[in-house]
Amino acid sequence: MHHIKRLFIWGIMLLWFYPAVATAAIQDTISTAGIEFTPAEKTAPVATADTGKVKSKDSLKPASAKQQSASPVNQTLGSIFLAGFLGGLAALLMPCIFPMLPLTVSYFTKSTTSRAKAIRTAVFYGLSIIFIYVVLGLAITIVFGADALNSLSTNGVFNFVFFLLLVGFAASFLGAFELTLPARWVNRMDEQSDKGGLLGIFFMAATLSLVSFSCTGPIIGTLLVQAAVSGALLGPAIGMLGFSLALAIPFALFAMFPSWLGALPKSGGWLNSVKVTLGFLELALALKFLSNVDLAYRWHWFDREVFLVLWIVIFAMMGFYLMGKLKFSHDSALPYISVPRLFLAMVVLAFTLYMVPGLWGAPLKSISAFLPPQSTQDFDLYTASLAGNSGAGAGATDNTPHKYANLFEKPAGLNPFFDYAEGVAYAKKVGKPVMIDFTGHACVNCRKMEANVWTDKAVLPVIRDQYVLIQLYVDDKEQLPAAEQYTSKFSGRLITTIGALNSDIQASRFNSNSQPFYVLLNPQTEQTLVEPQGADFEVSRYLKYLQSGLKAFHP
Repeated sequence: MHHIKRLFIWGIMLLWFYPAVATAAIQDTISTAGIEFTPAEKTAPVATADTGKVKSKDSLKPASAKQQSASPVNQTLGSIFLAGFLGGLAALLMPCIFPMLPLTVSYFTKSTTSRAKAIRTAVFYGLSIIFIYVVLGLAITIVFGADALNSLSTNGVFNFVFFLLLVGFAASFLGAFELTLPARWVNRMDEQSDKGGLLGIFFMAATLSLVSFSCTGPIIGTLLVQAAVSGALLGPAIGMLGFSLALAIPFALFAMFPSWLGALPKSGGWLNSVKVTLGFLELALALKFLSNVDLAYRWHWFDREVFLVLWIVIFAMMGFYLMGKLKFSHDSALPYISVPRLFLAMVVLAFTLYMVPGLWGAPLKSISAFLPPQSTQDFDLYTASLAGNSGAGAGATDNTPHKYANLFEKPAGLNPFFDYAEGVAYAKKVGKPVMIDFTGHACVNCRKMEANVWTDKAVLPVIRDQYVLIQLYVDDKEQLPAAEQYTSKFSGRLITTIGALNSDIQASRFNSNSQPFYVLLNPQTEQTLVEPQGADFEVSRYLKYLQSGLKAFHP
């Protein structure tokens, strides 16, 4: 019975990791700080890509682009809440919290005169935990401000700081040191909790939050980092709501049903094993932030194969740890390996082997969203295989150097344009519709679309041969030539970088600031052929979308 429970616990721990990475990766609403969207029905002058000309917004009619820009934020908040909730479940298994669960619930049930009062006390205790952590999340938003949170996802300095922060959290979980708060804080809270009544219960919750910081600090810190870089204003508060809810529910449930306490597994070395395993996962997650910095500033130090080698080593070491072949000084003796631990080690080592072919260019579609672009791979046997069945498309016939082509990676063996005006001019010349891909260096859904959908044998020929592809990076830091810098008539801001220019185009023309964002355009009229859309990982639906644009262009 205990083995089954532990298997369930390990499963919860692994389930926490994926949403946590996904939330960190959902940076697909790139900042257009200071931009205020005007209603699509109104006519407003907007700056075009060549900076000097102004067009009426009536000539560009994205049917519901405003809805397109709002939807990813809602999805992001849902993912943040889920990551927070599962992070709270993982925190319950930390050595600082799990032993406190039966002690605290026993205190409620023994110190009150009736079971109903014990339940009310435990519920208030849980609500106090929720209040404390949600206020912490709101404080992050208030201190940094909405604009600052929106800019974090693409800011190289912040991403590098987050990388160092998560490495520090990982080191703490692995046992290098303990994160502790000043003892006087804990003592003061503990003194207040002795007052009794509801106020005393509230300070008991605050004491738990402070005492358990050495275990929960890295998880909370990671969640706050993920929420902050999501671009969602309420992200930190929503993340803390999910986290605290997962912490609070068990206290209320066990107070209602005290007999359940007997079914809990006993504290022991397995709690530290959970902590160390989370340390490995924190370390793997940290590398994504370092990759964002490398991509945004084009250092080319942290290419795809380097990222994969590090992940392979990290997960291999995790597997060896679970097998008992790797031990830390604070680990308990492991005389044998339990069946659940063996199964988890098998999963981790199998995942490690799955990544190995990626060193030779295998697409690794299940984790492609987290990896640097395929085009950063030095030795790639896969992309060359996509060149077959090439028609007379833009990528096959246009061999002229494209503006900014030396700055950006080319996905799936394609040859896109990276300048709006140049791409539209070429499309007019060859008589093909335009496919605009608003993308970003830190946009993982963009990478997933490029690796999993664009490379499909039915989709790739359509993009390559029947459209003129224009990729516009909205988070690029490259300075525009002085002659091309301008003040946006849409936002009133000075546009000085390629990313700001492309972001201004997306916001002013299509009332959207989410990535990826796909616009199928008639180059002659510069009107949308069909309603723009965001990421769609269902190949058949995405192909139907592309075909609908061709049908509208060639009625």
